[in-house]
Amino acid sequence: MSGADEARTSLAAVAALLAPAHEAVAARVLHAHDDPAGYVREHAEELADRGIEGPVPGLAWIALVDALAGHRLLAELDWKEDSQEVRSQLRGLASRPSVDPWVLVEADDMRLPTHEFLEACGRCFRDVGAALAVLDIESDCYPVVCLRAARVEELTALAARAGFTAQGFGG
Repeated sequence: MSGADEARTSLAAVAALLAPAHEAVAARVLHAHDDPAGYVREHAEELADRGIEGPVPGLAWIALVDALAGHRLLAELDWKEDSQEVRSQLRGLASRPSVDPWVLVEADDMRLPTHEFLEACGRCFRDVGAALAVLDIESDCYPVVCLRAARVEELTALAARAGFTAQGFGG
């Protein structure tokens, strides 16, 4: 399998892992991978908000982030986000666990800087069998997804095979 074929297959697998009920996510990611110029034309307004005006390396990964966010499967958090806002956005994820991990978050954790707070949240999510992971888009934000804790290593490996980085919090 060529590198491009492996990246394409891995991107589709990441989309299926994070959005199993939303085939449109994988379709959008593969469109960005297969036809970057066409994808940029079709999503010009949304990409302009990111400062993207033409095909760029990592466009398929950006497409994944945007598609997941559109289905409430990803929260894009600023690097200096207030812990209450982080909590609010994570609670809004359609993929959040049915068992509420917030009862495990300690009051002192609510005063932590964003990255450290996400690490603390990740530990609490793991305690209920879920995980938080960041899909690194080399920006000053944290695109965060929630998935089953047992699948974080799979996500990390698939992302790496596609040429991108995903990493769990609180592991």
